[in-house]
Amino acid sequence: MSAPTPRRLTIHILRSAPGDDATPHFEAFRIDESEGMTLFIALNEIRANLDPSLQFDFVCRAGICGSCGMLINGRPGLACSTLTHDLGTEFTLAPLPVFAVIGDLSVDTGRWMRAMSERLETWIHATTDADLDAVEPRMEPALAEAIYEADRCIECGCCIAACGTAQMRPDFVGAVGLNKIARFRLDPRDEREDADHYALVGNDDGVFGCMTLLGCHDVCPKGLSLRSQIAYLRRGMAAQGLR
Repeated sequence: MSAPTPRRLTIHILRSAPGDDATPHFEAFRIDESEGMTLFIALNEIRANLDPSLQFDFVCRAGICGSCGMLINGRPGLACSTLTHDLGTEFTLAPLPVFAVIGDLSVDTGRWMRAMSERLETWIHATTDADLDAVEPRMEPALAEAIYEADRCIECGCCIAACGTAQMRPDFVGAVGLNKIARFRLDPRDEREDADHYALVGNDDGVFGCMTLLGCHDVCPKGLSLRSQIAYLRRGMAAQGLR
């Protein structure tokens, strides 16, 4: 029995490069689909065989690093975990909005994420120097699980790209920032008071700027309950009469 004829894919990719006089434009590439092909594999095949100048990012190939975020038929997602089999024979790829474009599908999420983390001080705050040889106090499994769940964020930028508020308000910290504040508010090792956490996001650039369209919740590649994190912060602030 002969093998089935592979599908012929037509991939329209938005090409652009800052500083280049050329107007951003879509360019079509045609390749044969292989079994189990992901967008990551397809893009590497294009770069290896059709156009070595194509720019896109990748590191882990396993949905962990978040480097390969892009718009797939207008929806944010990861190239390494998207099967071409789940798409039509013709589809479009474009860089994530909000972030600065490096070239083609490559965007600078790192600068945005670092600025957000520095602004929200997303690290453990302690008033005393830690004893590196000491054993940490025992943490209840349920609490450890809740902290771990929030820590699964890979900072891929998909939630920011899907956020209507982030598109209109450059200083909005987005679901990724709100998730981090909720995570550190849970952590007993962080000695900041609730009011200190809330002061960082209790404004229109934080949790009250969110229009609750919940595009972030819908597109998160790790399936984080971002909707619950936003509601968690709002309830906490309401309970303390902060809004």
